[in-house]
Order: sequence, then structure tokens, then C-alpha cells
Amino acid sequence: MSDPAVTLGRMAANSTPESPLPVGEVSRLIGGWIDRLGAVWVEGQITQLSRRPGAGVVFLTLRDPSYDISVSVTCYRQVFDAVADVVGEGARVVVHAKPEWYAPRGQLSLRAAEIKPVGVGELLARLERLKKALAREGLFAAERKKPLPFLPQLIGLVCGRASAAERDVLENARHRWPAVRFEVRNVPVQGVHAVPQVVQAVKELDALDDVDVIVVARGGGSVEDLLPFSDEQLVRAVAACRTPVVSAIGHEPDSPLLDLVADLRASTPTDAAKKVVPDVGEEYERVRLLRDRARRCVAAFVDREERGLAHALARPSIQDPHRMIEERAGQLTALLDRSRRTLRHHLDRADSELTHTHARVVALSPAATLKRGYAVLQRADGHAVRDPGEVEPGESLRARVSEGDFSVRVDA
Repeated sequence: MSDPAVTLGRMAANSTPESPLPVGEVSRLIGGWIDRLGAVWVEGQITQLSRRPGAGVVFLTLRDPSYDISVSVTCYRQVFDAVADVVGEGARVVVHAKPEWYAPRGQLSLRAAEIKPVGVGELLARLERLKKALAREGLFAAERKKPLPFLPQLIGLVCGRASAAERDVLENARHRWPAVRFEVRNVPVQGVHAVPQVVQAVKELDALDDVDVIVVARGGGSVEDLLPFSDEQLVRAVAACRTPVVSAIGHEPDSPLLDLVADLRASTPTDAAKKVVPDVGEEYERVRLLRDRARRCVAAFVDREERGLAHALARPSIQDPHRMIEERAGQLTALLDRSRRTLRHHLDRADSELTHTHARVVALSPAATLKRGYAVLQRADGHAVRDPGEVEPGESLRARVSEGDFSVRVDA
């Protein structure tokens, strides 16, 4: 027997517009190729369930919660009855099934041989593994968090249509700041359509330049209801946003992965409104307090400067500016008098010393000796005669006395 895949490839290569393959032949070949596939374990969420009374086959649709992809599943009634008490529409299940091709309608489906519900414990374990993997990538790091604007002009809101979360955010935000504006995106917040539509809404709001902050809000619910907000696709979309994102999912104990990647976590939608928008009354009060504080600071500064000015004006140098000059003038006069007295004393003492020295010089001078009757004999060359042996008999000498001089001759 030939390989269907090889036969299908050969037939496709040999087909032409003039000799096309019949639909039935193509469907048969595709079915033959699919029949060769083995059974696989598939996980998804049940979106449609059909259990007709008396029918031996149960029909259901299995959908990927993260993507807009679904596949039909059929199973025998006894296979589904084994889990009918715990499985219904919206439940996550793991199915062991083999692909089947329904040739008359050209439809692919899965024939389930076993269905297992995904328990909460297993879901939480998967979330924990995903949480650790994303944390290792740094998606939850504090340095990635973007600060929220003090007063956002336009807030993007992603929430369920006509939901309590939407009402809480809008009413509380407008009560706190009536001028605030919202750009709302109503999307499913649980079920198989939640993840792709929430991701699309977040990306649309992030692309708007006027949106200052994005709030993703939802009320409380079970672990299964909040699973879309722990989806990896949504977490990565929020991490890639350039606009700050606030997570307001469920109540205080609820902690989906969106809380970890968001720039700010709010415990409830009401808490999100309080954290995103300032209270106008509180801001008015804060402005009033700051204005009063500024007035007190200015008043204290003026009082301090006035006291300093009064103290400066009270100083003698300011009250009587000439007083310092007069004091310095008196000091200068006293110093001048002192210097004059000192100089006069030095001059008097020098004069006295000079007088005494002069008297001594005069007393010891040759003229004074001559006045006392002494005479000085000088030879013709002007040298004084000090020894009688220096002159010759008959030599003419000059005798100098106090009042003049005269000639003398040496006698033998």
C-alpha cells in the first residue's frame, strides 16, 4: 500500500488546470495522511458542549485560552460521563485524542479517548513555574517600573462591559478629580476570548499618545476566572508597554501575574482610582497648607530681618557715624602729642649732650690753652717745636699766642 503523504505530494505535483484532482480524492488523501498521526495529549478550555439525550457521542469545542484557535472534539458518551460531574463549559481539561478527518465535509476533529480536568492545584503549580521563568527574564524587576503621572489628563481603562469594576473606577476617579477623562475599552474579562481581547485593548491604548496611564480592572473571582490575567501573552504585552500600567484585578488576596509585571498594583478597582487620580479636595487642602506655610516662612523671614536691621541701626557706629572718626581723631591727636613730646625729649637730651661735648671739646682745644697764656712756637715750615734740640741758635721762629702771632729768634 502506498504512503498517502507521498501519493498526495505526487498527485499535487502532477495536477494541472487541465487535469485537476477531484475534491473527493484530495479529501481521501488528506484523511489517509491524518489517519497515520498518533494520539496526543491536548490542553484547552471547553467553550461549547453538546450532549444530546440518547446520543452515544458528545460534541465539544476545545479552545486555546491565549489565542483565537479552537478545534472540535468528539468522544463516546461513556468517556465524557466519567468527568461530567466536574467538567462543563469554561472548564480547562486535558484530552487524550487522535486526529480524525471527516471526508464528506472536509473537517478536522479530535476523537477523545480520555478527558482529565485540570485541577486548581495543577493550575497554581503551572502559574508558579511561569512566574519563576518570567522573573528570571527580569519582567518583574523593580527598575522596569515606570512612575505614574501626578495628574493624568486621559486614562485608558480596560474592563468588562457595564461591570462593577468599570463603575468603581469611573465614579471614584471623577469624584476625586471631576476633570479627568477616560478612554474605555470594554472586553471579556474571563473565558476563552479574554486574553486576546485584553491584549489587543492594552496595545491600542498604549499606541495612543494622549493616554497617560492604563488601568486594567476586574472584580473578584475564582482562580479559574482570573487565569486570563496570568497569561504569558498578556504579561509580555504589558511589559512591552511604554505607558504606565496599573493592575486592579480582584480583591486584596488575589495576585495574578499581571500584578507583578504592572508598574503599580492596586488591591481593588476602587483603590486603583485612588492611586491614579489625586483627590481635588486633598490637593486644595495641601495647597492651602503650603500657602500658609509659605506665609509663615515669609513672615518669619521678614521679622528676623527687621530685628537684624533694628539691631544694626542700634549700633553706635550707625546712630553716630562721626563718633568713630572723632574717637580716632582724639587717638591721633594724643599720638601726635606723645610723638612730639618724645621727639622734644630726644632733642633736648641730644642738645644737652652736644653742649657738654662742645664744652669738653672747647676746654681741650689748643685755642683754650693759648688763652691761658701758652704759646706755640713754629718753624718756618709750620711744624711746631716740641724739643729744644729741634732749633738752631739764631733760627727765626714764629710764636703763636691767643690773640695772634709774632716772630722770635733763638738765642744760644
